[in-house]
This record gives sequence, C-alpha cells and structure tokens, in this order.
Amino acid sequence: MKKIINTSNAPAAIGPYSQAVLVNDTLYCSGQIALDPLSGELVLASIEEETKQILKNIEAVLSAAKMKFEHVVKCSIFMSSMDHYNEINEVYTRYFMSNPPAREAVAVKTLPKNVNVEISVIACK
Repeated sequence: MKKIINTSNAPAAIGPYSQAVLVNDTLYCSGQIALDPLSGELVLASIEEETKQILKNIEAVLSAAKMKFEHVVKCSIFMSSMDHYNEINEVYTRYFMSNPPAREAVAVKTLPKNVNVEISVIACK
C-alpha cells in the first residue's frame, strides 16, 4: 500500500509527481532543487547555499514521513558540472556524518529551472 507524502515545509511539486511516496517502511523521495518553500524563489548564491537548501527540503520531506537523514539508504546527486563535486560533498557530509548511504553523483546536461544541483533519496525505517 502506498501513501503520498506531502508537506508545505518543502517546495510543492512543479510537475505531475509527489514529493515522496511511502511504501511499507520505504520512502521514495522525488528530486529536490534549491527552491525556498516560503518564497518560491531559487537559492543560487553559491553551490554550497544551493546544496544546503536542497538538503533542508529533503529534511522536511523526511520529517513529514517521520524519518531522519539516518534513515536514508540511497542518494542520487545530479549536477550541472563535475566541477561542483567538492563543494556539494562539503555540505553533504554535514548531513551524513556517519554510516553514509549508497549514492551516485553524475553530471547531466540540464536540470529543472536550470539549477546546478538536484538530489533525490530513498529512506527506510
């Protein structure tokens, strides 16, 4: 049985998808970009700030499902350039300090709203 997870503490979906779907004890989170959920504006001052906003958005979705970063088992990071890899990692490691999840980090040609980073996660209780 699947349950749609939605919170106003993360940006509303900008397409035909849910913020996350909970199936049994597994949460599948859609990719997040650096949209501020209050203002609706993109946070693009730096790659670090962009990544922080994305992880805040992910944290809000996890919280809505009564989960935390420690429940994350898989991350997918999409970036506009591999040149951003180190800056993204610097912020990312603050959220996954021990027992980090499996992940991939790939460069892609274009992301929604022409952002530099998008991150999705899978979490399990």
